[in-house]
Amino acid sequence: MKTMIRSSYRFVVLVLFMAALSLNAQTPQQLFETGNSQYAQNNFEEAIKNYEKVLDAGYESAAVYYNLANANYKLNRIAPSVYNYEKALELKPNDKEIKNNLEFAQNMTIDAITPLPENTFKRWWNQLLNMFSLDGWAIVTVVCLLLFAVSLIIYYFGKTTTLKRGFFTMAFVALGFGLLSLTLAFQAQSNENNKQFAIVFSAEAEIKSEPSMASEEAFVLHEGTKVRVLETEGDWQMIRLADGKEGWIPTTDIKIL
Repeated sequence: MKTMIRSSYRFVVLVLFMAALSLNAQTPQQLFETGNSQYAQNNFEEAIKNYEKVLDAGYESAAVYYNLANANYKLNRIAPSVYNYEKALELKPNDKEIKNNLEFAQNMTIDAITPLPENTFKRWWNQLLNMFSLDGWAIVTVVCLLLFAVSLIIYYFGKTTTLKRGFFTMAFVALGFGLLSLTLAFQAQSNENNKQFAIVFSAEAEIKSEPSMASEEAFVLHEGTKVRVLETEGDWQMIRLADGKEGWIPTTDIKIL
């Protein structure tokens, strides 16, 4: 009987303890709001902890990454600032405020890398491609094809020559834009699948000519620099810079976006 009473007592204590934990646990929204409050009080370290708890709970949003980047920027932490602004920009690619703050953070980096020049057509194409995300171009494609179908139906049943001519023209204009947006959607999908970027987190990283510490040093990078990851071999990543330079960097020196 004593054993049963003792076991029951322990069970009750455990239940009460778990209930207390659940009452004290904050939802991601509460953690986010707490982080914002701490940020407003210039308590950036605590704000960072709460924003990271939101992400650790599996909740992502441009606002969380943006505020986390701002808090790190206030503490002059270059790599985390750039990384989190980039993550925010992935979720809201056309947000001007994120782009501006990312530029401020990038200005804190040491490495001055001049991108390879683009020809006029490629620059125009990339500007057009960046107008929408993959989902955005998919929606544009569907709308254009629906407009094409509706225009053909109206053309077929139209009773006047003017009406038929107008909707015939509209149908093929819509088809043209639909095919263009479909091409851009496939290009956006290809970019997502084939382009993997990372941010250098080490204060100074030696880039090697081969995936080995014994190989020659190709060049040096510093924290906050964005690189494109081309290949993985063991604990090494082959990277390319915007100016075309390539080399190998230890995986521990970067953080994949």
